[in-house]
Amino acid sequence: MVLIVFMAQNTRSVEVTFLWTHTSLPLALALLIAAVGATILAVVIGTARIAQLRRLYRRGHGN
Repeated sequence: MVLIVFMAQNTRSVEVTFLWTHTSLPLALALLIAAVGATILAVVIGTARIAQLRRLYRRGHGN
């Protein structure tokens, strides 16, 4: 519900430039895309770190 209200109140278009892409999006959509991208990046990095720690733990305990 809060997300719907936020998106309804932030419909002004903003210009977004990322690497070689230039586009115009509603502010709420640009923020939503950034949040989803950051979440995916955090999950990927966290999963890789957990896998690394598990390998180190197994190597140290002989399993």
